[in-house]
Amino acid sequence: MTAITGKIGITKRPGELGIHSMDAFNMIVPDLTEAETFYRTFGLDVREEGDGLGLYTFGSQHRWAILSEGSRKKLNFLSFGLFEEDFDAMKKRIEADGVKLLDAPKGFDSNGMWLHDPHGLLIEIKVAGKSSPSEKVDFLTTSVAPGQMGSMQRSKAPQVRPRRLAHILVFTPDVLESIRFYCRILGLRLSDQSGDGICFMHGIHGSDHHLVAFAKSPAPGLHHCSWDVGGINEIGLGAMQMADKGFDEGWGLGRHVLGSNYFHYVKDPWGSYSEYSADIDYIPLTQDWEAGDYPAEDSIYLWGPDIPNDFVHNYEADG
Repeated sequence: MTAITGKIGITKRPGELGIHSMDAFNMIVPDLTEAETFYRTFGLDVREEGDGLGLYTFGSQHRWAILSEGSRKKLNFLSFGLFEEDFDAMKKRIEADGVKLLDAPKGFDSNGMWLHDPHGLLIEIKVAGKSSPSEKVDFLTTSVAPGQMGSMQRSKAPQVRPRRLAHILVFTPDVLESIRFYCRILGLRLSDQSGDGICFMHGIHGSDHHLVAFAKSPAPGLHHCSWDVGGINEIGLGAMQMADKGFDEGWGLGRHVLGSNYFHYVKDPWGSYSEYSADIDYIPLTQDWEAGDYPAEDSIYLWGPDIPNDFVHNYEADG
């Protein structure tokens, strides 16, 4: 096992046990060719890998997602990253809690630990480099000096290419039980919530306001994967490049309340979303964030267009 620790070049909260990153996710889709078109248009580096596809961001060798082909769309598993020196302690915690450890799913080689959350979602916890940011990332939306042109010709606009996977939002039958489980087992912390309808959770070793969120639904599933870009202009250009290729359903431009990020969501061919996101709140490892519980009207967006009627519909629960 490659030595990946929190001791050299990486800051780590001392004396606390918890995952440090959302390392990757695996989604089954009905048509890999359709998926490749969607995610290439979105601005990701899509690579053929075995019988599936890997989703990367340009300039990075980190694989953020694995796409497999099946009869219908399904969030198959989440993979979380852990420092090597915490692996044995995490295993003992899981076993002491009575959670059953599983074999890796067929076709996936792994030296990590596999388990189900309380609602049947498969989770991998593995030794991995910290892919969540260790400081707040740059926000590039700025003005120009007098006498200069601040924009560019549309014909010269570059393709928007996200910098990293920021977070994912997962459907769950019980938000409050998900909070308890992911705090107790994975060492995540609650950032904010809105009753039993939605919650946002961060990593203890420094992460964005949320690296994973949970929204109430009858069954598990993927609501959206969120991808970090440099600023508001990149969000708008990304929305345009998707609409130009026929991917014009979604929601945005707007600004969230919990997390504070600017956003535009693009609906994928299977009813979930990919989000262009910029300037999300950051929680350093030295700070204990005071979690709030907000009413629904204060938990979703500060400004933006009306929410689409089916925005929180879980198509994976339709059977």
